[in-house]
Amino acid sequence: MIIQPRTRGFICLTAHPDGALQAVKNQIEYVKSKGKIKNGPKKVLVIGASTGFGLSSRIAAAFGSDAATIGVFFEKPASEGKMGTAGWYNSAAFEKEAHAAGLYAKSINGDAFSDDIKKQTIDLIKKDLGQVDLVVYSLASPRRTHPKTGVAYASVLKPIGQPFTNKTVDFHTGVISDITINPVENDEDIANTIAVMGGEDWKFWIEDLKAAGVLAAGVKTVAYSYIGPELTFPIYRNGTIGQAKNDLEATVPVLNDLLKDLHGVSYVSVNKALVTQSSSAIPVVPLYISLLYKVMKAKGTHEGTIEQMQRLFADRLYTENGEVALDSEGRIRIDDWEMAEDVQAEVAKYWDKVTTETLAEISDIDGYRKEFFNLFGFELEGVDYEKDTDENVKVPSIES
Repeated sequence: MIIQPRTRGFICLTAHPDGALQAVKNQIEYVKSKGKIKNGPKKVLVIGASTGFGLSSRIAAAFGSDAATIGVFFEKPASEGKMGTAGWYNSAAFEKEAHAAGLYAKSINGDAFSDDIKKQTIDLIKKDLGQVDLVVYSLASPRRTHPKTGVAYASVLKPIGQPFTNKTVDFHTGVISDITINPVENDEDIANTIAVMGGEDWKFWIEDLKAAGVLAAGVKTVAYSYIGPELTFPIYRNGTIGQAKNDLEATVPVLNDLLKDLHGVSYVSVNKALVTQSSSAIPVVPLYISLLYKVMKAKGTHEGTIEQMQRLFADRLYTENGEVALDSEGRIRIDDWEMAEDVQAEVAKYWDKVTTETLAEISDIDGYRKEFFNLFGFELEGVDYEKDTDENVKVPSIES
């Protein structure tokens, strides 16, 4: 079939397998261009491995330090006449390239919150790898069914205490408008968001992996978070999502105690604002990212997910002297270039000036749009989008 992008709001309803393959190849080439990561991981589990930071983590580990990788994700498979999701095509592309390079790569498709998927993953580690020395936790889901109680939780994106009003942009049309988001009405919304996006499931994974004996001595585990600028605090860091991220960060000392006898360690890495399926859904954030990209590209400090993850692995998690730089709260800050004072000062200046009329001139809205479509395999150089494309692409380790 001829596959073209079809959008509804911040969601792209279609995905292109050839574009996904090209995007994965581009990430691989970047990692290879940076050279091998000394003392990098060798057996890696990535939970939430099909898009964004999770996919880039898997690529950085595999092609940066020849790591064997197992990826866990929840994506819709392709079938005859029906497209798979972007994450499915990404994972198919990753396995194809990893296998061609002689690297071990297998995947598990299912609800990572469930005990069943945890067991399947543990069984696969035991069978093929024995143990893993790095566990990346990069789940992004709006809902979670608790594996012990069966209670289903849904997260909400809301401020706490007061309504929040600020500028936002429809990145498809370039129209800027004010948006007001009303605060949560009760503590249950906050608790539900923490249940979905907090640290409990990360802890469950590490507890189960340790109990099964599949964590190697000296194991590292890392989960991802975001802080951002003050202008997004009401909707993000001080809102419901921020409460969940606080819970995630509070899980670190719990996991460190759990891993102490293995001489293992856990970290939260605070990453840069980037165009992802998740960030596109957050009001205000697409406009902020468009301005941020303009500033950082001009300064030569812009990074995408693969640049972030390669730098995280090479310059933070696996340094030659073994030291990991942390902030005063014990977090890795790979958002350091975004949060530089000169960068934030320029973004704030543009924020005051940006309107529908000035958007194209003082922001990188075109770059934002392009990266959004790249997520789904569209608008990538080297891909013929007019040709007939086989939508029925398989992930080898799942379909075999």
